[in-house]
This record gives sequence, C-alpha cells and structure tokens, in this order.
Amino acid sequence: MRKINRRNFLKATGVLAAASALAACGGSSTSTAGSTGSTAGSAASADGAKAYNELTVGTDNTDLKADLKFISHRTDLIEDGTFDGYVAAFQKLYPNITIKYEGITDYATDMTTRLTSNDWGDLCMIPTNIPLTELGDYFEPLCALSDIENDYNFASNRAYNGSVYGIPSTGNAQGIVYNKKVFEAAGITTLPKTPDEFLDDLQKIKDYDPSIDPLYTNYAAGWTMTAWDAYTSGGATGDPNWMNITMPQTKDPFQKGILGADDMGPYAVYYILYEAVKRGLTEADPTTTDWEGSKPRINNGQIGAMVLGSWAIVQMQAAGDHADDIGYMPFPITVKGTQYASAGADYCYGVNKNTTDDKKLAAMLYIKWLTESSNFAYDQGGVPVLKSQEYPDTLKAFDGIDLVEDAPAPAELADLATEVQQEAELMLNADQTHVMRVVEAGINGDETLDDIVADWNAAWDAAVDACAPQ
Repeated sequence: MRKINRRNFLKATGVLAAASALAACGGSSTSTAGSTGSTAGSAASADGAKAYNELTVGTDNTDLKADLKFISHRTDLIEDGTFDGYVAAFQKLYPNITIKYEGITDYATDMTTRLTSNDWGDLCMIPTNIPLTELGDYFEPLCALSDIENDYNFASNRAYNGSVYGIPSTGNAQGIVYNKKVFEAAGITTLPKTPDEFLDDLQKIKDYDPSIDPLYTNYAAGWTMTAWDAYTSGGATGDPNWMNITMPQTKDPFQKGILGADDMGPYAVYYILYEAVKRGLTEADPTTTDWEGSKPRINNGQIGAMVLGSWAIVQMQAAGDHADDIGYMPFPITVKGTQYASAGADYCYGVNKNTTDDKKLAAMLYIKWLTESSNFAYDQGGVPVLKSQEYPDTLKAFDGIDLVEDAPAPAELADLATEVQQEAELMLNADQTHVMRVVEAGINGDETLDDIVADWNAAWDAAVDACAPQ
C-alpha cells in the first residue's frame, strides 16, 4: 500500500477547508453564544414590521410579491427536485413569492467569500465559521432568543446578545450509519458501547467477509473527515459546556484519560479512527474513496459503517433497494456508565440584511413554513427543530441515550472557542486537515496517535494562553 502525502493529495484534489460535520454534508458550530435576555428586543420589528415569531404563515401577507434567491449546501436536494417540491407547496399559500435555489459544493469556503458582497442573494445557510459577533454584519436579526427558545430546539445556535440571526434547518444526532444486515451476518447481536467493542465488531465484519469494508472513511472527499470532530464534545464527555466553555480554557484537552479513563473524552474518538485504519479495518486505499459511490455501497452491503451525522441516513437509504438495512447507532463511547450522544443544529437559515424589506418578509415566511409546516427535519431523518414535533424512526436506537446539546458560551466568551481554534490551527468541525493526519498515520506508520495528540495539545495550550480573556 502506498503512503499518503497530504500536501500532494490536497493539491491534486483541491480539497479546502470544509463545512462543519454536524451540518448536512457539513455542519456544527465551533462556538455558540446566546442570552435569554432580549437586549436586541424584537430586533426584526424595530421598524414596525413583525418579528419572525410573530408571523402567522398562511394568514399574514398572502398577497406579498417577491423573487427570492436561496443559496444552499444541499446540492443533492436541488438536483433531485426535492426543494422544488417544497417551493411548490409553499406557493399554494404564497403564489406570488418565487424561490430559486443555487447550490454550492464547497460551501464553507465559497459562501464565506460571497458574503463580502452585499448582493449575494436573499437567503442562505449561515456558514458556521462566521464569528457570532459578526452575524449582524451580514444577517438580519429575526427575533429575540427569549421569544423562541421555549419552542425551538437549538435556538441559540446562531444567536448573539439576545438576538437570533439564524433558524436551525434541522438537528443532527451524532452517531454511526451502518448496514444492519452486515452486522447481523457477522454475528454482532448488540450495538457497541465502547471504542474497543466497536473495533472488535469491525474485525468480525472483516473476518466474516473480507470483501466488505468494515469502516469506510471517505477520506478523499475531505469534508467528510470533519464529522469525527463532532463526537468530541457531548458524546465523548457528557458535558454540554465542553465545546464552547470548558475546552477553550483547558490545557491538554486531547490527552488520553483526561476524564479519568482512556475510553472516553476526545482522545477516544480519534483512537477509533487511528486503530481502525492501522488494523486494516477500513478501505484499502483512502485516496480512492468515493463519497457518492459510498452511498449505494453501504446500501447493498459492501460497507459496514460510516461515521456521519444523522443527516446522512436518508441519503444512504435512498441510494439503493435496501433502505430497511440502513440503521443508525449511537457513537460507541460510554462516560462513567452512561452513553451520551451529541446533538446540535444543522446549518441555520439566514436572511441577507441588505436585501429589500419585502424580500426579508418573504424570506422569513418561507423559513417559518419550512421549519414548522414542511416536515423537512423529519423527512431528512433529523432531530426536530420544534420541540413539539416527533423524532423520526431512524433515531429509535437513541431511545435511552442522553442527547447533549452544546451549551452557548456567555457573551463575554462568545468567540473564544473560535479564536482558540484559529490560533491553534485546529478548526474543529470546520477543517479536515488534522483528522486526515490521523488516517495518514494509521497507514504510513510514521507517527503514533500519541505523537499527533502531543502536537495538538502543544498548539492548543499556546492558543489558550494567547486568547485567554483579559
């Protein structure tokens, strides 16, 4: 097997920094901040217009005319006509509002650049690498956080100083998509709860049928590797404060046994990946992985499992004739006797602050319809945004699992997580480079996971000191 050289590989494929893994084909924030206070008040209604929470879809402004441009990372739903169906349903209520979707593949990089132009469009999915303190530079405040936080899950995800700038499109539970038939055929009767149990199960799959890739990394896609970062917060620690409050102020957060045992905490997440690659429990050549091709392969039983957010479930089910074989399990880490799963917002809908008032209103009506009436989150196999809505059947394996949502940082620490990650050059959930290094080490054998973690900790510790609140 030839060695992987990341520099040459990235140059050859053009892989750049990607969107967060909690997001569909991307997604979780690196930091969130919110306040239940309404210092921004009903910011969206300061000029007399209704705020987002005050709108009644199907009753208010049904004669409104507007042509909206919506930029999205979900190129798959644009190409297969899914979004056209949602637009057609919305237009039964608002026949004079037209909505044109534009898809971007390398969303985090390209959309962040386009935001510097005021006329990029009317709605988009807010890139997760925009600091919370800068949300107001680009996006319209929609309502006060206190007005929706009792009814909406993940309401604080794109909120700052009491104002909500983004409405979650859906929520993601962080687990592993797998082929149930493959697991059963390999003699796996109970789902793994620890890293070593999962690795043992992957070995059983390899022993059962060497032609099956027990764990598929999707290394070549690049952005898919950021999925691993999403498991290092609540799922690996059980602590909602870990990602945005504790970790940015903690030295050596990647250290083995930081929580008292080797099989929990961030180290345990990367241990699974490193050991799976090192033991030959992944595809033979990561540089040849194929994201689109992996979907039918797991559907028909050629792949055992992939580490991806719950957004991926419906894509794998739709990729072949064996939708019922696709399952979704909690990530195999148990913290002091309890298994947790990180849950958080996928990309959030945002409205261009520089568009016209009519378009702002039309955009908010469409967002509210998507969120509360379209069944989008359920259709995508996600955690519902409305607290009153049902969870999809695909998440039944999470019954009894404690879902942990990252707590927002207080206003004075709003961007600390992002600042520390930028200073350390370890952009969790947003850049794949450090995770790809783990795969490369597992194959090349030129460094151990402990070597990598030592480098990460050194960079992180220096960043914690440099970015410490004064």
